Amino acid sequence: MKVAAIIPAAGAGVRMQHKTPKPYLMLAGQPILAHTLSCFEAAPEVHEVTLVVHPKDLDRCQEKVIAPFAFKKVLRLVPGGKERQDSVYNALKVLQKDEDVDIILVHDGVRPFINRDHIRRVIQAARKHGAAILGWPAQDTLKKISPNGEVVKTLDRANVWQIQTPQAFQVHLLWRAFLEAYSRNFYGTDEASLMEEIDQTVVVVKGSPLNLKITTREDLQIAEAILAVKKTLGEDQTPQSRSREKDA
Repeated sequence: MKVAAIIPAAGAGVRMQHKTPKPYLMLAGQPILAHTLSCFEAAPEVHEVTLVVHPKDLDRCQEKVIAPFAFKKVLRLVPGGKERQDSVYNALKVLQKDEDVDIILVHDGVRPFINRDHIRRVIQAARKHGAAILGWPAQDTLKKISPNGEVVKTLDRANVWQIQTPQAFQVHLLWRAFLEAYSRNFYGTDEASLMEEIDQTVVVVKGSPLNLKITTREDLQIAEAILAVKKTLGEDQTPQSRSREKDA
């Protein structure tokens, strides 16, 4: 049986306030999306990748990301939909034809610091429990705010986690969750929320605070700093460095 990854990278990136879509912005001289794909290219547990991009960016993605770095696991590009959920569903419909796939990972295209161990552990948890997601315990004080900006109350953060990707699911459960969501016109903020709607248990695997989703200009600056530290520590895992490793 196989593990397939769906990587949605079709968002407009409004909060970045840049004319170039987020996946194609440069991080250490390489597109952010290339960094993300390199993580899955290097993960032996992942057999194939379906990449979902904006319909207008199909050629751009092929020319700027896929071809230059020769990603062998990216088997197909799929045009995205109106919402993230629609984009993932477009890929899921294509993967339904592959009967060998039993686990599907969904990972944000602009989350470039996922590591192999987290990928492996979330897959293992999904095989055991049906659905698993990465997360990190909330560190800051959390407060509920009224519409006019006043503090209503302080929330107990003891059992509150910030959820990350990849999220991993047994394929038949993910398919059922999507069909039932659309039957009720329900849109969730992530795939795990669809699982919750069908009363499927979702377990959380502890991730890393470095598993950053690049959403704003400040996030991109933080990502550059993370890569600089990794390079200093000898953990340079940019697409270019991985290519050098293969050639060695």
